Parts: sequence; C-alpha cells; structure tokens
Amino acid sequence: MTPAKSYFEDLYRRRNRPEFIHPDPLEFVWRYKAPGDMELAGVIAASLAYGNVKQILKSVDKVLSPMGRSPRSFLLSASRKDLERLYSGFKHRFTTGREMIVFLKALQTALKKHGSLNKAFLSVMMPGPNYEETIYRFVDLVFPGLCTPTLIPCPAHKSSFKRLNLFLRWMVRRDSVDPGPWKGVPAAGLIVPLDTHMHRVSRELGITRRKDTSMRTAADITAFFARLEPADPAKYDFCLTRAGIRKEKAEPAI
Repeated sequence: MTPAKSYFEDLYRRRNRPEFIHPDPLEFVWRYKAPGDMELAGVIAASLAYGNVKQILKSVDKVLSPMGRSPRSFLLSASRKDLERLYSGFKHRFTTGREMIVFLKALQTALKKHGSLNKAFLSVMMPGPNYEETIYRFVDLVFPGLCTPTLIPCPAHKSSFKRLNLFLRWMVRRDSVDPGPWKGVPAAGLIVPLDTHMHRVSRELGITRRKDTSMRTAADITAFFARLEPADPAKYDFCLTRAGIRKEKAEPAI
C-alpha cells in the first residue's frame, strides 16, 4: 500500500536538514552566496554527480577550486588557454579534460549571451505540467550541438535527465537544504531527479511500477508527488534518497 502524505512529511521533518547534506555535491552550492556563483557551482556539481560519492566530491572540488572565490568572475574572464592549462588533465570516471573544457566554454558563452543560466532557462520556459520540454530547449540553448558522452545529455534520447533535474531542484526550491537562488521559476514544474536510490524506493513504496529509468518513469513518480504537493513535487526527493546515499537502513514500506 502506498504511504499517506503524513509518512513523507515525517521523513521531511526528520531528514530534510542541513546536517544531512554531506556527502552530497549540493554542499558545493552552499559555499557561495551570489546567485551567479551558486548556479555555476550547481551545474558543475550536478553534472559530475555520477559514480562513487566520495570521488564525485573530489572531482567537483578539482573543477571549482581553481576558480577561486567567484566561479562566475573566473569563467567570464578565462581564455581557452586558461581552461586548457587548468583542466586538460582532469578526469572523473569517464569524463575527460577535453569534455570538461567544452562544457565550461559552453557555459561561458551562455553567460555572456544571456547574463545567467537563470535567464537562459526563463527564455525557453514552456507551459505544461512539468519542465520536460523546457529542459530539452535549455540544453539545446546552452549546449547547442554539444552532446557529450558523460556531461551533456542529448534531448533526442529522452533520458530521465537526472543530473539536470537535480540541478534545477537546487536552484528552484528553497528550504534548509535546497538554496534556491533562481528567480521566476516555479517549483511546481520540477521533475524528481530519478537516480537508482529514488527508483528503488519508489518501487518499494508502490509509487511506480515502471522498471526503466526513463523520463517517463521520472514523470510518473513526479505525478504521484504532485498530487501530494502540487506546488512542490520535488519536496521529498532529498529526504527519500538520504538512506541510500548515506548507507543508512532504508525506511520500511508502509
């Protein structure tokens, strides 16, 4: 039997707390105060959020540390030679230094053209029950023709876009865990980031019967939570995935 809303509210109250953020790449977003720096830290951290969490944290730090106090200021002024000098030797699992340089150059171009990733997203935001179509348009806008194997997802593949949805959750939601520096993007359109932890828990709790990790499954799970929290369907994502990431005992299904 699928749990009632009170079950999720209890998890939210107990687990959606700052002391439970580590280890999570989200912690890098909280290092900064300016929205322009937070969004860049967020998109870099979320894009590298695959594999072992300890290695993720090390890799994100390798990218952000050379940028100093302001990733935005660094990226706006960095030359191609600067990026090659700093990141040619970068490696995170299957992500190469060359991929990272292409990724950062695309972000640099987007910042110079739109002013921020927030404004870029707003410029392509579409009506609808969620941001699925907006996400595809956003990727095409910021990374035009630059789909890479590990960092930049291809809209044509219709994957769950887990890492981009994670980034959007961080940027849009605002509570004690999610910093929410973006403006003008309603949380109602967020899609639950579908990683292995969320997929497993959702099946255990009877939220979805789907066995794949496609965008359709992410939308199916999101629709369930939208019935509980229409204005904030990604509200319970963090507290539901804590057990898997922190290797705690999972909550029993009710």
